[in-house]
Amino acid sequence: MSFSVGQVARLAGITVRTLHHYDEIGLLTPGQRTHAGYRRYTDADLVRLQHILLYRELGFPLEEIAVILDEPATDELTHLRRQHELLTHRAQHLDKVIAAVERAMQARTAGLTLTPEERFEIFGDFRPEDHDAEVARRWGGTREYAESRRRVASYTKADWLELKAEAATISDDLIAAYKAGLPADGEHAMNLAERHRGHITRWFYDCTHDIHRGLGDLYVDDPRFTATFDALAPGLAGYLRQAIHANARRR
Repeated sequence: MSFSVGQVARLAGITVRTLHHYDEIGLLTPGQRTHAGYRRYTDADLVRLQHILLYRELGFPLEEIAVILDEPATDELTHLRRQHELLTHRAQHLDKVIAAVERAMQARTAGLTLTPEERFEIFGDFRPEDHDAEVARRWGGTREYAESRRRVASYTKADWLELKAEAATISDDLIAAYKAGLPADGEHAMNLAERHRGHITRWFYDCTHDIHRGLGDLYVDDPRFTATFDALAPGLAGYLRQAIHANARRR
């Protein structure tokens, strides 16, 4: 069975001109011709064309494809295995590119306008946008969520560095109080909890004592938050929660 040049063009999704060019440079010479001299393509020709198009998709120039396909003792299965490996590598690369674009989209949605260098300097390998969907699901309809997004959208690198330094100072003072054995419901610990609440109010939204209590519970109930605090000092998450509740009762 053989196919005309028009039939092959339709099957392969390419132009007749392309097939003519492949014939002219010796890359794909039809296996048959009619008495009138018209090209007729055999099944073997179609297999070769498939390999040509796959290698073209992978970015190989036509001259190199000709050398590859005409290698002695190289059968169809060898070509398919090679193409599969190359396509798999490309797919993995594209997956990384797609993930990077998605993260950039999420960052824009979250209102983060820092450059990549600034983001790495401030957040390291932590990407706030990775948690944006969950945050929106939990608190997306609240006034506090809207206020936080509005403020964050305007922050510069200097703002983020100041925010980070302030948070680190509060964490260091909490760790010191905890390791010193100061009671969570004592005045010093309660004052630290109030500083923590003030930090949130200053940078994100008006954190009322009721909201603050909820955050304290979250730090213990959500193992991700617990792990973050307890990595600084085992038991710190529970200590902060107690201090937050004590401070709320005091107020």
